[in-house]
Amino acid sequence: MDRVSRRGQLQYNSHALRKAILKRIPNLSFWRDGYSFSLPLFSIFLISFFFSACAELERQGQLFEPIPSQKPASSTLSAADNRSSVQHKELVTQFGGEYHAPQAEAYLDAILVKLAEASDVPGQSAYKVTILNTPVVNAFALPSGNLYVTRGLLALAADASEAAAVMAHEIAHVTLRHSALRAEREREAALISQAAAIIQNRQKGEEVRSHQRLSVASFSRQQELDADIAGVRVIARAGFDPYGASRFLTALGRSSDLRTSLYGKKKSAFDFDIMSTHPSTPDRVARAVASARELGAPGLGIRDRAGYLAAINGVAFGDDPNEGFVRDRKFTHPRLNFTFIAPEGFLLENANEAVFGVRQPDNEALRLDSVRNPHFGGLETYLNSGWIDGLLASSIKKLDINGLPAIIATARAGEWNFRIAVVQHGDFLYRLIFAARALTDSVDQSFLQSINTFRRLTPQELLDVHGLRLAIIAAVAGDNPETLATRMVVPNRPLEYFRLLNGLAENDPVIPGEHYKIVIE
Repeated sequence: MDRVSRRGQLQYNSHALRKAILKRIPNLSFWRDGYSFSLPLFSIFLISFFFSACAELERQGQLFEPIPSQKPASSTLSAADNRSSVQHKELVTQFGGEYHAPQAEAYLDAILVKLAEASDVPGQSAYKVTILNTPVVNAFALPSGNLYVTRGLLALAADASEAAAVMAHEIAHVTLRHSALRAEREREAALISQAAAIIQNRQKGEEVRSHQRLSVASFSRQQELDADIAGVRVIARAGFDPYGASRFLTALGRSSDLRTSLYGKKKSAFDFDIMSTHPSTPDRVARAVASARELGAPGLGIRDRAGYLAAINGVAFGDDPNEGFVRDRKFTHPRLNFTFIAPEGFLLENANEAVFGVRQPDNEALRLDSVRNPHFGGLETYLNSGWIDGLLASSIKKLDINGLPAIIATARAGEWNFRIAVVQHGDFLYRLIFAARALTDSVDQSFLQSINTFRRLTPQELLDVHGLRLAIIAAVAGDNPETLATRMVVPNRPLEYFRLLNGLAENDPVIPGEHYKIVIE
């Protein structure tokens, strides 16, 4: 993703952090698609929750139908054009494809025209927006003039000024040449590391590498702050409320806090990488407010909440149902034709690599993933093929789960106990792995009951699959956050999500006649 310049991203890439944390936890080995690799099992269950965005309204556009890029091929394209085309395709592919919502696209493009007119760069051409089909909260800009926002970001932003602030921030990274400068510093870091390894002893080399990493981290923090300040100034000149940046950053911090309370994210793990390379949200909020105050008191500029909400009305929310979705404790994957129900008390999340679940504070977790059937033997042969360590051979048992051949077993690694099930369904093997510090009879029974809910979908269930979307409603006399939250279709804590999506503090009322976002099916 460095090649597509994920500059100033609003939800930072967790890949490096995951790798750093994984090194610190005992391992279980996994086998996937013919390649063996070793992963710390329990950490995998939990880490996915640390870093996905949680911002996720009547039908508008083509709900959950990615639109492939159809830029015409040309043999006369320049190298820069080819590179931009490749970057565009890579980014769109990695974020679920394009999401087609003409009304929202037109609204955002109109904002981008105003930002171009107010730019610090003479003759700045207006960027063109692409909406990415993912609930993750993020935005990117490429030097080619392509700007990307996710469905998740559209759901979290409260008005035009907040959306403008995000887009101006991303464009500022381009105009300030942050991607080029970062690439140059990374090349310098690589050269210094190589030299240190050759001409100095190992200890000294590590010291040099550590110093260089810190330099790069400090530079990255400054890039973010510079882009924040530049973005605030541009949106103010474009006529938008310059305080939109601080409001959006506040909403971003609240979404992170909500995920913490839902999924038990540990702050120490989060701080290990993210906070060492980016300023904390409170710091960025304070600086964004200070930048806005230099331009005027609150109330300056356009917010256009009504226009923004009308533009995003009907936009899809949350997971693409074709790629699996969570409803309470139930996970359903229509395309792969299966469903299962997690044990009581579990919170589920559908990530790119697997379905993860946690039950707090009971120190229990689950992971569901799939691998293509290697067809080198039966299920018992696969279970013993080395993809998991600590397997207790005496615990292996074959069984039938709702007409599907399956095998279950127990494994132990350090202080963790694992109940494992492999279910054969079509050309794939589905691996359900439950982890607990104490595998008591009651805990084991709840795991086994969950395993036995794995089944094919009925034809009617396949017909009844519907995605979630944002809907804009007007509050009436007698409404309050609690009554409007009852109309929300979200897996957990509808009241907190209602407040988050609408920028309401805990004691804020709803105002009759005002419009609010809710999530419906």
